[in-house]
Amino acid sequence: MATTNDLKNGLVLKLDGQLWTVTAFQHVKPGKGGAFVRTTLKHVLSGKVVDKTFNAGTKVETATVDRRNMTYLYKDGADFVFMDAETYDQITVLAETVADNANYLLENTEVQVAVHEGVPLYIELPTSVELLVQHTDPGLQGDRSTGGTKPATLETGAEIQVPLFLTTGEKIKVDTRDGRYLGRVSS
Repeated sequence: MATTNDLKNGLVLKLDGQLWTVTAFQHVKPGKGGAFVRTTLKHVLSGKVVDKTFNAGTKVETATVDRRNMTYLYKDGADFVFMDAETYDQITVLAETVADNANYLLENTEVQVAVHEGVPLYIELPTSVELLVQHTDPGLQGDRSTGGTKPATLETGAEIQVPLFLTTGEKIKVDTRDGRYLGRVSS
C-alpha cells in the first residue's frame, strides 16, 4: 500500500482488480477545499488511457511488476518462448501478450518482459531493430526523385513502407513503435 503522495511515473497501481501504470501526475492545492492529485493512468493490458483524480493522502494499492531482461528464443505453436538473462529460466508468453510486437521479433532479440505474480503482462522491444527486406518490387526508373514509398515484406513477415530505391535482400533499421523505416544498415 502507498498513498497518493508516493505516486511517481511508471508506478503500477491495482485499482478494482485491474493494473494501471501512472504516466503523469500533478499535486493540486486549490485555494478552497482539500488538496488532490490529478493522474493519467494507462491500463497495463489494453493500453487504454484514463484520467483519475484522488484526494491527497488517499491510500492506493500498488502492484509489483518485475521488468526482466530476456532473450527471445523460439516460437512454440502460436506462443513465444523467452529466456531470463540472469537465471536462464524459460517462460512462455502468449501470442495475445506479444501482439503486434511479433512483427519485429527475431530469435535472440533482447527484450524486457514485465511480469506480475508470475504472469507475463507485456513485452518491451528496443526502439529500433535491424531486419532484412525479404521481398519488395523493384522501383521504376525515374521514380527515385519523387520521394515515394512502396510496400516491403520483412523477414519477420511484417509489411512496411520503404523508399523506392530499396531492393530485396537489404538490411534496414525499423522503428518498433510505429513500423517506420529509419534507414539502411551498412553491412
